Amino acid sequence: MDKITGAIVGLIEAVYGFLWGDLIHIPLPGGGTLPLSLLVIILIPSGIYFTIRTRFLPIRLFPDMIRATLEKSSQPQGERSDAAKEKSQGQKKRHAGKGSALSACQTLVVSTATRVGMGNLVGVVAAISAGGAGAVFWMWVTALIGSSTAFVEATLAQIYKEKDPLYGGYRGGPAYYIHKYIEEKRGGKPRRYVLLSVLFALSGLICWCGISQVISNSVASSFENAFHIPPLYTTILLVVLAAFIVLRKHATVKVLDVLVPIMAGCYFLLTVVLIALNFRQIPDVFGRIFSEAFGLRQVVAGGFGAVLMNGVKRGLFSNEAGSGSAPCAAAAANTDHPAKVGLVQALGVFIDTILICSCTAFIMLLTPASLTEGLTGMDYLQAAMDYHLGTFGVIFIAIVLWLFSFSTFLGILYYARSNVAYLFGDNWFSQTAYKVLALVMLFIGGLAAYTVVWDLGDVGVGLMTLFNIFILFPMSKKALAALRSYEDSRRVKK
Repeated sequence: MDKITGAIVGLIEAVYGFLWGDLIHIPLPGGGTLPLSLLVIILIPSGIYFTIRTRFLPIRLFPDMIRATLEKSSQPQGERSDAAKEKSQGQKKRHAGKGSALSACQTLVVSTATRVGMGNLVGVVAAISAGGAGAVFWMWVTALIGSSTAFVEATLAQIYKEKDPLYGGYRGGPAYYIHKYIEEKRGGKPRRYVLLSVLFALSGLICWCGISQVISNSVASSFENAFHIPPLYTTILLVVLAAFIVLRKHATVKVLDVLVPIMAGCYFLLTVVLIALNFRQIPDVFGRIFSEAFGLRQVVAGGFGAVLMNGVKRGLFSNEAGSGSAPCAAAAANTDHPAKVGLVQALGVFIDTILICSCTAFIMLLTPASLTEGLTGMDYLQAAMDYHLGTFGVIFIAIVLWLFSFSTFLGILYYARSNVAYLFGDNWFSQTAYKVLALVMLFIGGLAAYTVVWDLGDVGVGLMTLFNIFILFPMSKKALAALRSYEDSRRVKK
């Protein structure tokens, strides 16, 4: 058993090294080098490319992002006609009706559950712990250029969505639009599987199992620090509550609709108040972020390369742009134009990184370095909250982490629905089996601090990004055409 475990860990670390390890070294003035990983080389240029192709969409169409988010659910004309026909015939509507499909805002809630979840606490803590204050700048850069990537992949998910016979409404995501693209390129002949789609779907399931372990591990650690509760008890409670929700057919979205706005709003307001109370230190914090972002000062984990790598890596883990996760939720939206869902998901990247992640980072960086020296992970964040709010801060962050983690787990299992269906067909057995597997991973992660847990999540999200991002380039013309169509329709209405 030890040999098997060792072999699995070795494989995970090898793939992690290939994706996130130093692939090339760029010489720097003074004799140093800038190490770049494969995914940094892929993500940054891709984000820049899509930002240019969408004509700087994150800035130019920001008001439209807000407008699309607040718009009520509306079915395409064809779907409304089908619905009316079924109603007139007295039939029960089984597929994409308003009761089962989601609004664009609801898909934002689902994707925000994972973005404004683990990434905003654990991901930011990991980035600053390993890469210093400068990592925050690169998280911002990743979010800014990633918004355009998020638009493209979410719009494609809408264009290629299909009806979901199990849950009702719609489903889709990269596995589906990759499949359609390969079919079209090979003459339109129907296929059961496409290799690239299979690889993406498997990578997603691996990633979400890894994240399940990170969730319980972080929650158990924070509760032990705050309440001195043994990890076993915290983990059991987390698993039981999660099982009660995810094993019920439609409970996930209902819970997230209530949980996400409340928890994100409370956390955001509290951190803004703390930042306002320390406003005199804000210029110093910005100075530290920008100076360390370009390696002007040595930081823990060693210079510019570590700062850039940790900022981009945790930025991706937090906002998910380009990884193909959020499109699994975006496909479920009921809308009259696919570009609207793309705009909503682009806004989600802003909400996650520019707002919530920055709040977490500032809380940590406003804490005297002498109080956090040598601390990593949740110990770092809880020490910062203890400095600002005393014992209440430690307890508050433990509860918030629990809520954020819980919403993340629910969100990733919503994502998993379409991937499981693609791989194993439309049946309740496979859907339930994956949920049980994720619950087992949730339990295991809470009982032991495995460093490989983060690696497993990073391997999964890295592979997903690898399989997704390259297909976005040839397929992006359809998303860009949808954007032009949307803008033309807006001009006509004006």
